[in-house]
Amino acid sequence: MRIENDVCWPSASSAGLVWLGQAGFWIETGQHRILVDPYLSDSLEQKYKGGLNDYHRMMPAPCRIEDVPRPDIILITHAHTDHMDPDTLAPLYARYPDVPFVVPISKLEEAQSRIGKSAKIIGSGADETITPIDGLTLTVFPAAHEDRTYDNNGHDVFLGFGIESAGLRILHPGDTIPFPGLFERIRKFAPDIALLPVNGRNKTRLEQGIPGNMSLAEAIDLGRNIPVIIPHHWGMFSFNTIDPELIVAAANECTTSQIVLPVCGKLLRIHPADAENRLRVSVDGSGSQT
Repeated sequence: MRIENDVCWPSASSAGLVWLGQAGFWIETGQHRILVDPYLSDSLEQKYKGGLNDYHRMMPAPCRIEDVPRPDIILITHAHTDHMDPDTLAPLYARYPDVPFVVPISKLEEAQSRIGKSAKIIGSGADETITPIDGLTLTVFPAAHEDRTYDNNGHDVFLGFGIESAGLRILHPGDTIPFPGLFERIRKFAPDIALLPVNGRNKTRLEQGIPGNMSLAEAIDLGRNIPVIIPHHWGMFSFNTIDPELIVAAANECTTSQIVLPVCGKLLRIHPADAENRLRVSVDGSGSQT
């Protein structure tokens, strides 16, 4: 597996994000370091080798797992391997055994199996508000990865997170399409930044067991009037992506939000709110390696 190993991690005293590919993000609020859905291995290529679709990574892993700094918490939206990857999460747990994980309560046993039986794993359900560590509030959203799906106990299988820390409100809705009630939940949370999947969906992929997400147009509509939209879940697998030039074109046309095309491994610097109380994000190649 190719590894770039040149991530520009934001310093602990500044606010910024790093896209790690697919739906993975490192979020630095200035108070907390939060890791969401990291996929830093090639486990899917190994799992589906010789299968119908090519799971070879289009983009290299931005860093080695052993070079990931210590997060304060790790959030997992669902149990698909590109989100709950045992080849990424188990090594992270081995290195940082005191770091807690938040996972769907519907996948608690699966998380224990993939991360570690003794790991500190917190199961959560949709429409809960939890404070897993001091100063960090999570608003837990339901998600519909093609459909809103439940386990035998009625718990959602797919989740998203509204992250509130140090005055920042960041939405990571997980893998989802628009569904009744989602817009109202997002509007109530009022995020400053929305990290939205944009790889879309189609009948062929669904018939192959590959559930899809919202399209770029749906993401922009869902995120209208949110100050910053960062599109993700593209550029990893050739059969499940979109052309990034479409994101660039949408960014040039959008007047209701700043749409930022992330670069895997590069710092997205969060700038303070302006006179109109709207913060901005810029792609910045500089950052601290801490």
